[in-house]
Amino acid sequence: MKRHVLIFGLVGGLLIATLQYTEYRFVIIEHSVEIYSALVAILFATFGIWLGLRITRSRETIRETVVVKEVLVPTESPADAPARFIANAAFAPNTAQQQTLGITARELEILTLVAGGFSNREIATQLFISENTVKTHCARAFDKLGAARRTQAVQRSKELGLLP
Repeated sequence: MKRHVLIFGLVGGLLIATLQYTEYRFVIIEHSVEIYSALVAILFATFGIWLGLRITRSRETIRETVVVKEVLVPTESPADAPARFIANAAFAPNTAQQQTLGITARELEILTLVAGGFSNREIATQLFISENTVKTHCARAFDKLGAARRTQAVQRSKELGLLP
């Protein structure tokens, strides 16, 4: 009986050792590419997280620096607009060109303020209309003038005698 136990123990030990070796061989040797790929992926993910945190921290620092060093430049409020852009008594717009192009009085008024360098928000505040209404008037006036940008619209308006 002791002999059988000893033989079964030795055979069991050999089988366990064989299984351990084949498992090692199967996992380590045959799947080494997958293991290395997983390790490289973990390494890059860790590096990416670290780099992302470092970049975000530096952006917050830059934002804080910019806010601390911000210089406020006084601008003209719409109420203090120069008279040359709002009401120029010496200049009369070419009404024939205005009617030919189909530019309304409101669009011409907005073009005058655009030529004065006002933003859409400032124009809206001054004329007591919404910013979207200003954008709509600008877009229609730009289409009628064949302009793609504000500067082109102002230049074209001056060429046609609509603006001083």
